Amino acid sequence: MKFRTELKITSLAHPIALTEGMVALGSCFATEIAEALTAHNLRIVCNPLGPLFNPLSIASTLQRGYDHTPFTLDDLSTNSEGLYFTFAASTRFVDRSAQALLDRLNATITQLHDALTKASRIIITFGTARAYRLQQSGEVVVNCHKEPQQRFRCEQLSVSEIVACWERLLKGVLADKQVILTLSPIRHLGDGLEANSLSKATLRLAIEELAVRCPHVSYFPAYELLMDDLRDYRFYADDLVHPSRQAVSYIVERFTEACFTASDRAYLNRIDRALAFVRHRPHDTTSESYLRGVRATLTELRALQEEIKIDFSEQIATLEALL
Repeated sequence: MKFRTELKITSLAHPIALTEGMVALGSCFATEIAEALTAHNLRIVCNPLGPLFNPLSIASTLQRGYDHTPFTLDDLSTNSEGLYFTFAASTRFVDRSAQALLDRLNATITQLHDALTKASRIIITFGTARAYRLQQSGEVVVNCHKEPQQRFRCEQLSVSEIVACWERLLKGVLADKQVILTLSPIRHLGDGLEANSLSKATLRLAIEELAVRCPHVSYFPAYELLMDDLRDYRFYADDLVHPSRQAVSYIVERFTEACFTASDRAYLNRIDRALAFVRHRPHDTTSESYLRGVRATLTELRALQEEIKIDFSEQIATLEALL
C-alpha cells in the first residue's frame, strides 16, 4: 500500500563536479541549496546582494555582476530616517554614509563578478512572477525597502516576458555554463493563494520553455517535491509558508541524488561525517577517546583533500590545535 506519490527525478546529463565553482541566485530557497553545498566545503557563492525573488531582478543582478557595473550615487535613495539604500539590493545594504554604502556594494559586485567568471555551474531559483516597478522610472526593484506603496506598481510578469529576458542571458553570457533552474516551493501569500498559484504556474511554464530552447539548461523539481511528493502541512514551518527543516533536508537530499554521481555522493557522505566531528565539541576535549577521534578525522580530511582536491585546511588547523 502506498501513501504518497514519490517523484522520479532524472539525473543531470552533466553532473556537478565536487571541485567546480558555482553561483546560486534567487529566492531564499537558493540559499538553502547553497548552504547545504557550503557545509561540505564546495565552492559556491550565493546571493551576495541578498535574496532575489522575481526573474527580472535575478537577471539584472546577474547581468550587472557579469558586466562588473559599479553602483554610483545615481543608484542610491534615502529613506525617511536619512539612511542611504538602493532598490537594486536587499535591506542588508543600508548606511548613513553614501560612500560607505557604495564601497560595500561595489566590493560585493566585484565578488559576484569574480564568482560568475570562474563558475561553470549557475543555479537559479525563481520565487514569484509578481514584480514591483518604481512609478517614476519603471525600474523593477529587488526590494521595496518598506517605502510607501504608492511609489510602486505591482505587475504580473508574463511567460513571454520572462522567456525573452532569460533566453538572451542563456544564449549570451551564460552560453558556456551549465544552468540549473528551480522553482521555489515557498508560497508568496501577500496577494492571496490564487495569485500565488498563477505566479508559480507562470514561472513553471517559463522554465519549461527555456529548458526546451537551451540544451544546457536543466530543471530541478524542488517545487513539486514539496507540493506533490511531501504534500502535507507537517512539512511546513509554523508560518505554513516556508518548508520545515525536515522538508528542506529531504529536497536537498534529492538534489544531491540528481546532481552528483554515485562516487561523488560517497565522497559527500565522507565529508559530512568528518566535518560533523569537527563541529562537535565534547565537555572534555582532552580525553583519550576524543583525541583518537581527532587523529582519525585528521587522517580522513588529509586523505579527502588529496583525493578530491577540496580545501580542508581550516578544519585541519582547528583539529591540529587540539593535539
